[in-house]
Amino acid sequence: MPRVTPPAPSPRVSGGWREVWRVWILGALFPVWLATTFGATLARVDGDSMEPTLHNRDLLLLLKYPRWLRAWGLPTPYPQRGDLLIFKAPADSPYSYDTRLGLRYRPYNVKRLIALPGETVEIRDSQVVVNGRVLAESYVNDGVLSDQPPLRVPPGKVWVLGDNRLIGESLDSRAYGPVDLRDVAGPANLRLWPDPGLVGGPEVGGDGS
Repeated sequence: MPRVTPPAPSPRVSGGWREVWRVWILGALFPVWLATTFGATLARVDGDSMEPTLHNRDLLLLLKYPRWLRAWGLPTPYPQRGDLLIFKAPADSPYSYDTRLGLRYRPYNVKRLIALPGETVEIRDSQVVVNGRVLAESYVNDGVLSDQPPLRVPPGKVWVLGDNRLIGESLDSRAYGPVDLRDVAGPANLRLWPDPGLVGGPEVGGDGS
């Protein structure tokens, strides 16, 4: 019986796939991945915990490079009091989880950074007190805070609050404690839509220190 030798692969087809990989994967998608992983990306607000500063479905610019600069030991002012942070709440807290389509997961949150590592924070007479000084908070609504005893923020962690101080409107460090900076994606102090402009940062957070 005669032997049939299969035809050799077409060099043109093989070369075509290599060209697609080089141009579209390495040339286009890889730079996008680098930019969104180490540079910046978009974040959408889900919920009312940051009212009146942010509203549901507001679009923010999330800066990721400050987080990486800090992780690599390079000079950066991040984080600063007043920053609006995008983060995942502590994994050991039941308040950190949500369920969607039957799957339990830790969603990203947006809250305002109130106290930095090593600082002492407390709530006294419905006012936030950091290192013994009442924090000026012109950005909050007229909600009432329950008193909480002084807490020293551990190294590498921050203490966050939602701007919406109405009862039951914000799950934050009052419920799940300090947030590990390793769980923070970065600051999102700039709103892109619908009202572009700065919505966070040290100039908003009171003394700015």
